[in-house]
Amino acid sequence: MLIARVRSVVLAGSRDGQRPAPLVEVALLVLVFVVFTWLHGAAKSDAEVATGNALALQSLERALHLDIVAAANRWLVEHPALIQPAVLYYRLYYVVLIGVLVWVFLRHTEVYLKARRTLIAMAVLVLPVFWAVPMSPPRFALPGVVDIIAEHDIFGEHSARALESGKNVFSAMPSMHVGWSLWCAYAAWLALRASRPRLALLPWLFPLGMIAVVFTTGNHYVLDVVGSVVLLLISIAVVRLIYAGPPGSEPSKS
Repeated sequence: MLIARVRSVVLAGSRDGQRPAPLVEVALLVLVFVVFTWLHGAAKSDAEVATGNALALQSLERALHLDIVAAANRWLVEHPALIQPAVLYYRLYYVVLIGVLVWVFLRHTEVYLKARRTLIAMAVLVLPVFWAVPMSPPRFALPGVVDIIAEHDIFGEHSARALESGKNVFSAMPSMHVGWSLWCAYAAWLALRASRPRLALLPWLFPLGMIAVVFTTGNHYVLDVVGSVVLLLISIAVVRLIYAGPPGSEPSKS
């Protein structure tokens, strides 16, 4: 009974097109963030296991001729004027995420619930991967890769280089920097595709930029990015499946 009541409040407005209650949405998203952060931090593994997984992934990329991260990292090191912009892009992506979430909530209520559900689905679905497949990023696993973010961090978090920093540094697969950036593009595309179809394509430049950044800073492999795309697609499919309603009925508006 209580669960059904909470669900009805959270989904308020999903059938009549009204904007969901702001305080409920904030509380829900804060709860999701706190639980996700805690579970993500708890998904730690032995460095040897994570490095072994990373080397196996690199071997696969080499066989597929996708082994480009070390070369991309060297390129950025050789172009120091681009290092700080890359660090800013990497560190401040969450500002874009929050901005897109608020913008869709205020200006495009008709797609907000679908976007929010997809965001939560991504957070839920990625956690088992972090637990099951710990993965060291290239900056730890590959010899010669420079840890750009640790050396030029705008927040001074130089401990990001250290495995003893207390953070989960073994969650390179999939890349959630790319994953959340893909979600931003997807949400903006949902909001604009009907009224401005050409403009709706521009948000996809944001994840493309993030892909370049995670490669050149030595934070992710090519297949990590592929995993991010798969995560978004599966999350979209799961949301559609859950909220489609029984056969023959009207799908709930989102």
